[in-house]
Amino acid sequence: MNTHRDNFDGYEPHHPLAAATGRDGSALRLVFCASDRIRSHEDAADAAFVVGNRQGADDHGRTWPARIRSVSVGDVVEVTGPDARTVHLSVDSYGFSPVAAPTLLAAPADPDATHHH
Repeated sequence: MNTHRDNFDGYEPHHPLAAATGRDGSALRLVFCASDRIRSHEDAADAAFVVGNRQGADDHGRTWPARIRSVSVGDVVEVTGPDARTVHLSVDSYGFSPVAAPTLLAAPADPDATHHH
């Protein structure tokens, strides 16, 4: 979750990010199995975006927690594929753009990052 004050203008490398977390404080992890629907990292990011906007569940039935704001433009989705390769994709106004692994991380409990205003 992009916590920069201009987060909805898109992700920039200097923007701090906070992990969306479960109630136990661990990073929220969604699972999508490779299939006709999920053939690439971008397909998995798109599926995560759908779940992150409360329009479905992952392949294990996990839904987006109500206490966390929806996934939006400027956020970054980390996707690890079946080949164990991890990519980071910035949510754009239409689609995704690959970005370098973020290095500026905010505390996961930061209310500006994970909770509704």
